[in-house]
Amino acid sequence: MYIQDEGPKSPLYTRMSIELLGYEYLEQATDNSSQRVTLNTTRGPIEGIYHEPMHSESFAVVWASGARGGFDGPSNAIYADLAEYFAESNIASFRVNYRHPANLDESTLDILVSVWHMANLGFSKVALVGHSFGGGVVLSVSRYTTHVRAVAVLASQTDGAEEAVLLNGRPILVVHGEADAVLPVANAQTIYDWSSNPKELVTFPQGGHGLRECPEELRTLLKDWVVKVLI
Repeated sequence: MYIQDEGPKSPLYTRMSIELLGYEYLEQATDNSSQRVTLNTTRGPIEGIYHEPMHSESFAVVWASGARGGFDGPSNAIYADLAEYFAESNIASFRVNYRHPANLDESTLDILVSVWHMANLGFSKVALVGHSFGGGVVLSVSRYTTHVRAVAVLASQTDGAEEAVLLNGRPILVVHGEADAVLPVANAQTIYDWSSNPKELVTFPQGGHGLRECPEELRTLLKDWVVKVLI
């Protein structure tokens, strides 16, 4: 994968290749405060929803969903809710729909290109948030770009999450529901153990895989954490 990291003078060779060719704005998203975007790449178009902050700063969050893809994330569409909240706090958001859901390599490229896109818009300090399959995706992405300043994983798988060992001092938040019947809560401890400081582990006793049982607690946690690690 050939990945172009940050600029043309720093190629990083792995198993595939991708290049961001440009982007185009489409129709307004359904919440009337964000914009649908297509990122045009050499591997095909990536769909995203961009939440522009009220005032331009350098901070952004890129949101990665589970293996089924989509824009909304867990806990009753928490990504859409928090993206609007952060836009009002001068933190941009980009919610990504994978080209090939459940494909770790392709989805990693999708999130990586989304980080590049946000950096090109001036948002050079990015936090990544990934749920389930997306946890492995965002930790895989973190090794390839210095624009990623922090990572949060929610009810994460361990496939791809081994990259936590390469965070090298960038903050990580590991969240899991103790009642998760899809991915065991032990995954959270494993990822936490792989990670370097600063790191934080939070479990919700009643939380299932979708974390629907603790929406307000999760919202508060992510609101505070994103501000803490980016600003």
